[in-house]
Amino acid sequence: MHEQDDVTVYKVVVNHEEQYSIWPADRENASGWKDAGKQGPKAECLDYIKQVWTDMRPLSLRRTMEEQPR
Repeated sequence: MHEQDDVTVYKVVVNHEEQYSIWPADRENASGWKDAGKQGPKAECLDYIKQVWTDMRPLSLRRTMEEQPR
């Protein structure tokens, strides 16, 4: 199947570490993931992730680094 033939509706999901992924909208989220509020074609969901996920470090690492003296 070619990507342009993919008619699946996806949703953007996010985990407790603020890491993003996409998931078929008609499926229950995997354990530990919740809806991020965006749904649509794959490319649209991936574009949304590019816009909102600007710091790829897990939340726990970002917090640890912020606590380090400079």
